Amino acid sequence: MRRGFWVWLREDVWEIPLRRYLALLLSAALVAGAVLAVRTVTREDRSCAPGVVRLEGSDECVGVSTTAYDFGQPRLRELLAAIDRENRSLKEGSYVTVALLEPFTATDRDTVNHVLHQLQGTYLAQYQANHSANGQTPAIRLALANLGAGGQYWEHTVGRLAELAKGPERLRAVTGIGQSTENTKNAVRELTRHGIPVIGSSITADDLANGQNGTDPFPGLARVAPTNTDEARALASFAKVTAGRALLVYDKPGDPYTRTLQKSFSRLIEGSPYEPQPFTPPADRSQEGTTANTFRQITHLLCDTSRATDTILFAGRHTQLRQFVNALGGRGCQDRKFTVLTGDEGSYLTGDHDLDRDALRNLSVRYTALAHPDAFTEDPVPSGGSAADTAALNGLLASGRGEPVGPIGPVSLEDGQLIIAYDAMRLAVHGIREATPDGRTDPPLTDVGLQWPQVKGSLRVNGASGWICLDMHGNPYDKAVPIVELTGQGRARFVQIAWPEGKPPGKECLPPS
Repeated sequence: MRRGFWVWLREDVWEIPLRRYLALLLSAALVAGAVLAVRTVTREDRSCAPGVVRLEGSDECVGVSTTAYDFGQPRLRELLAAIDRENRSLKEGSYVTVALLEPFTATDRDTVNHVLHQLQGTYLAQYQANHSANGQTPAIRLALANLGAGGQYWEHTVGRLAELAKGPERLRAVTGIGQSTENTKNAVRELTRHGIPVIGSSITADDLANGQNGTDPFPGLARVAPTNTDEARALASFAKVTAGRALLVYDKPGDPYTRTLQKSFSRLIEGSPYEPQPFTPPADRSQEGTTANTFRQITHLLCDTSRATDTILFAGRHTQLRQFVNALGGRGCQDRKFTVLTGDEGSYLTGDHDLDRDALRNLSVRYTALAHPDAFTEDPVPSGGSAADTAALNGLLASGRGEPVGPIGPVSLEDGQLIIAYDAMRLAVHGIREATPDGRTDPPLTDVGLQWPQVKGSLRVNGASGWICLDMHGNPYDKAVPIVELTGQGRARFVQIAWPEGKPPGKECLPPS
């Protein structure tokens, strides 16, 4: 009887509930596993390519790519295949990495053209460095860094670049930095805080430069293009702008590029009898907005000025510049000829299909280009540049139609972007190799940026855009500024070279104290 009781107790009181509990636990585990599996399967894959992701809440692929990933830009594919082939040909441990920082996911046509040309110039300089170096080391691998169409994801991308600087990729410089915006400024500040040298190809804003107020907020930053102030000084020496003959039209509230251009132009026409005319574009200045209506009104006011007024200084981005030119084409005072003078954003108009070319029949649009293919081809070539350096780039371009260099896609030099990007990469290579100690295949990271004050005299970089002689703050001294005129066919006609100092630098190319 007692044995039966214990059997009953074990089976009814312990084992049956225990089996039930085990069954419940097993069921729960199976359900949890199924839920986890479903979540894993259904969870959205945010990766785009190695090193490139879509961040939460965004469809843009941002980060740093070292493969042939095209960021959704079919126009880049041929070129990226050539870059990938060059990168994969390099032996492990023989190279350092340079990243090109650009808005690779841009959607407006003008900016995509800019990115293509910058990438072409950067790659040609990489290829030249690796194949025409006469044994110099290290070799150069090229990476693509995308901070978003508007630069809004700069923090993520800069973080990724900082990781590459510490890792086996041996990132030693970042070049490009094409647009002078607040996001760009934040990215440059953070990169240089990490000790990463930065070479700006086409940034011209004065507040994205060192030494402007006796301080260096971006230690390790070098620039290939002149500041807006230097461009304005060169423009003034060419055009002989006077206060009584010019009206200023400017972007309000502006961005780093337009604000510093406005200040530079304002100094040129101090004492003008006319108050400057502002316009307010969209926050994304690549968008049309409603500024076309404002420009129509400004053309009425322009026609109200005295007949002695024949020059308009325009401090704005390229979309608004095109709108303004189109509005001037319909102005009431067609019997008066005007000249629009502006900064290097004018170069975008050569590829702008929305430009009303009929507006140029009685209107001259001239701008300070970053570079132009005809700047150093005429004899006699002034000091400050060389026909041989232009010929070296042209030779690379001829090789770029097919393997092993290319194909690199359709080439256009008139906007200057390919040329200036080529020079920026050459400056990066110069700094890297000068900083590499004997017996090593890579330089210490921060030593690259320490080379910039010595890039002058016989140590200058002979760029296709002109001599690159840097002052102690990393800014180009008396850099050649091509003055370019937009033709009725939408082409960029070279007019002449102007100089911030009013004359070319001496053959020594040594900045004064």
